[in-house]
Amino acid sequence: MHTEIYLDANATSAVHPAALAAAAQAMRDCYGNPSSSHATGLKAKAMLDGVRALARRVVGAGQGRLTFTSGATEGIQTAVLSALCEVRARRARGEATGGLLLYGATEHKAVPESLAHWNTLLGTNLELRALPVDGEGRHRLDVLRELAPRAAFVCTMAANNESGAVSDLAAIEAVLNECAPKALWMVDSVQALGKLPLDLAATRIDYAPFSGHKLYAPKGIGMLYVREGAPYTALMMGGGQESAQRSGTENMSGIAALGAVLAALDDGASFRSHAQLVNMRDRLACALREALPGIVFNAPFDTSLPTTLNFSVPGLASKELLDLFDAAGVRVSAGSACSAAKAAPSYVLAAMDLAPWRCAAAVRMSFGPMADDAFIDAACERIARCGAALRASCLVPSAIPAPGGDGVIQLGADGACTWLLLDAASRTCAIVNPLVALASRINDVVRCQGYRVRAVIDTHGDGAGRAALVAVLGGQLAGAISHDALGWPALDDQVTLDNGQAASALMFGSRLLARVQHGSGASYLFGERSAAGLAAGDVRFAFTGPDADIQQLAELVSRKTIVCRASEASSPACTTLTAERGGPIAPANPLTMQLEAHGLERFFNDHPDALLIDVREAYEHAAADTRQWHGHAVDSVPLSRLADRLSVWLRAEERPLVFFCRSGARSIKAAQCLRRLGYRNAWHVAGGVALGAGLPLAA
Repeated sequence: MHTEIYLDANATSAVHPAALAAAAQAMRDCYGNPSSSHATGLKAKAMLDGVRALARRVVGAGQGRLTFTSGATEGIQTAVLSALCEVRARRARGEATGGLLLYGATEHKAVPESLAHWNTLLGTNLELRALPVDGEGRHRLDVLRELAPRAAFVCTMAANNESGAVSDLAAIEAVLNECAPKALWMVDSVQALGKLPLDLAATRIDYAPFSGHKLYAPKGIGMLYVREGAPYTALMMGGGQESAQRSGTENMSGIAALGAVLAALDDGASFRSHAQLVNMRDRLACALREALPGIVFNAPFDTSLPTTLNFSVPGLASKELLDLFDAAGVRVSAGSACSAAKAAPSYVLAAMDLAPWRCAAAVRMSFGPMADDAFIDAACERIARCGAALRASCLVPSAIPAPGGDGVIQLGADGACTWLLLDAASRTCAIVNPLVALASRINDVVRCQGYRVRAVIDTHGDGAGRAALVAVLGGQLAGAISHDALGWPALDDQVTLDNGQAASALMFGSRLLARVQHGSGASYLFGERSAAGLAAGDVRFAFTGPDADIQQLAELVSRKTIVCRASEASSPACTTLTAERGGPIAPANPLTMQLEAHGLERFFNDHPDALLIDVREAYEHAAADTRQWHGHAVDSVPLSRLADRLSVWLRAEERPLVFFCRSGARSIKAAQCLRRLGYRNAWHVAGGVALGAGLPLAA
């Protein structure tokens, strides 16, 4: 896939070709300062006035002010400052103002944070109160009616950037007219431009901020509408630009680019109609339903923007879906781009009182009004590819059984680890240290691949995860036999370990899992059995508790046995006896194992035996179809299968291993793990495929 499908338009948009051309022309031919009185300045001013007149017409400004800003955040700050300065002035005159700053519970964080900031700075000391929304994401009019008489300033939005919910502004206006005729009102109109009809002067809206980069203009340009007669306090003073409403030399290239977008919007033909956008959304929704069984859309379509879909899928975290879509070249998000770095459930969906899992697993897919049928066709094809990848990886239900896996798989949640031991030949498996949060996921994998579970065991703990997993496994759990406190089945089979100790054993064809008791806990050894029993050199994996002293296994395992811990919170989940004997080791300097994508050709010329390894999960690898990258064959070793492959790499002749992933975050973990275990020729590609030097990501 050489092209990306960008479906994150609510975060930002590509720049319209006409906007690019207009910005370049402004910098080339209209570079004068519009405050200058000479001909070059007058030419710039004429362009500025022309764009302002066009903007006024597009938003229906009437006799209100229309000021160019750096974006919506500046517009919000200016509106809040203006409103609170007016409240303070009314108080000084002895007028009643109300004591509430009322804002929608789903507002962009710029609104409540601006309110709190200026409320403190100006000393108005008003009470901030969130106006709740209903299950559709629309403001609770009954609560507004109750609170409005006490409101000094009300902030709502025209349409929500995460859910797409469209506010009932007419109903809000009716309540304010009836219950709070003197309250000031700001409507964040960022998502409305180009998607909803605008006639601001026909409303009682006092302030309406806009942002150009949400609708094909560059970043750094926006607008603020202020109703005629509404109080205004300039945020920036100095040179008197913008009729002394907003000082600072105007961003002429940004204004020119915004003008080109507004012209395209004004002509009525360049952007898709509401009906066309609804049809496109419905097609995307249909593709998503087919690809993601059980999908739930988090806002009803009939009261939402036709360009926004917000959804959750049972059993799939938002990060998993984001990684999957990104691998397929489809750019989506988990919510507001401004909050993407904060790993927390969506406050917007929480305010709608949706189930916690829906808030935590939500994904937003959004497109702009320039989208065409070919774009939607391509998006639907990629979505179908994602669905196929999930089915093949047993992450969503499938009518076709998946091929059986073999070896060890690591799953994790909140720093704790669960280990799956799969034997493809016998279609049996064992689960070590199951976590409650992973019970459904493990059950899906087992059922999808047709495995029977021989044992569900713990190395420690209270068995809550084991009980949860046993409850969902049903007929997949083999044998109705008794178990001890850690879930180990009562068995007749025993094996002699390397120190002569006899241990209870569970047979998997030519391999076995042996139990070693440690007080109230246990360790489990997995390896190839021989006539003499289980030799230390044949133990491939040892499973231990989170705080277990693995030195007690010294007589039972080899220096190349992979020790799989129950936790990676305080130490690496995968280690060896040799690495642990060396004591705590600081992570290797990332720069010493880092390769740049543009230098891969030279590296592989110098190391023709090197392996290029994709450590993204199997469903990501399948969605990306990355069989080659930068002209070299790619091996897929998901990070969840790293322990399994470590047992091979540490026992073979060392050769260079080059890991990559989407961004480099996971590949560096793989390289650091091998370096820590003494494997010197482990490398990772900085920036991963996201910064892959502009070369094809797949072939």
